[in-house]
Amino acid sequence: MNIVANWSYPTAIKLGRGRIKELADAAKTLGLKKPLLVTDRGLASMAITGHALDVLDEAGLGRAIFAEVDPNPNEKNLEAGVKVYRDGGHDGVVAFGGGSGLDLGKLIAFMAGQTRPVWDFEDIGDWWTRADASKIAPIVAVPTTAGTGSEVGRAGVLTNSETHVKKIIFHPKLLPGVVICDPELTTGMPKVITAGTGMDAFAHCLEAYSSPFYHPMSGGIALEGLRLVKDFLPRAFKDGSDMEARTNMMAAAAMGAVSFQKGLGAIHALSHPIGAVYNTHHGMTNAVVMPAVLRFNRPAIEEKIGRAAAYLGISGGFDGFYDYVLALRAELGVPQNLTAMGIKPDRIDELAAMAIEDPSCGGNPVPMTLENTKALFLDCF
Repeated sequence: MNIVANWSYPTAIKLGRGRIKELADAAKTLGLKKPLLVTDRGLASMAITGHALDVLDEAGLGRAIFAEVDPNPNEKNLEAGVKVYRDGGHDGVVAFGGGSGLDLGKLIAFMAGQTRPVWDFEDIGDWWTRADASKIAPIVAVPTTAGTGSEVGRAGVLTNSETHVKKIIFHPKLLPGVVICDPELTTGMPKVITAGTGMDAFAHCLEAYSSPFYHPMSGGIALEGLRLVKDFLPRAFKDGSDMEARTNMMAAAAMGAVSFQKGLGAIHALSHPIGAVYNTHHGMTNAVVMPAVLRFNRPAIEEKIGRAAAYLGISGGFDGFYDYVLALRAELGVPQNLTAMGIKPDRIDELAAMAIEDPSCGGNPVPMTLENTKALFLDCF
């Protein structure tokens, strides 16, 4: 067998309690003198954000902030952020927050120097080469949740406000230059956000591990990421001040995003259109559709999931792993299905059409067609 592969792994990560104090030094190592901190509306007025701005300001880097970021950011948020960036004469971005703040911050740094519309850089083929790489600004990423892993990703998710379709915008230089993972920033998360973001990390690891593509390095990272979530998400959910649990969940989130360069699958292919149409929380939506996707993929992944279950200390092979997922969801208060999430099955045709166009679709172990995807959506209700 002639094995040929091209692999890459991400950036410098500073993990540990209190490391937000290194934010200004991180910005300076990238040459920043006037960064724009980008976060979401909910975080803008919180103490952790104020402290981050203080760290920048005390180092002579100013305290500029842009926070007009929706939970599922769209091109209007991006346009507004790029205007603030250009008008302020900024030279880089501190992307601060959960997935929405991180993604939009990265995309502002990306688009501030481009002349083509953002949709020209969708993750299709080599479209990323259309960008002027010399005009992409440096990025420092500071996650305040433990889920998306966007801090170590080379892409950002942006919703088209007219079509309600989520698009993945990709460029290698969207990878932040420095990442600060300070678990103290996550202690104020409500339990529902701890659960949703933690299940997002679990979904990333699960789908990357299950992907049929050949990337054993990512597969190994995904498997260990599953173990960290299994061991530490219930603890973080039960006690938000558990620093060991919070730290390990930040590691698991980054590991999930590193590993899913191997591929994602039907969990994300379904949750992306649901989130775009109904504005649901991405990680929680992943958790809701996860059992149906496991059933859907069982013929292709039963043996592989059995090996994962053994590593995780779960008896019973695939069935034991499946039962574990159900028990974990119940422990975290995840809605049982899409109906319990408040969604009606009246737009399945539309959602299925969107799902099979989603880039995640191609990494699913069982090939997805319009018909079997409609049936899969129906099973999620």
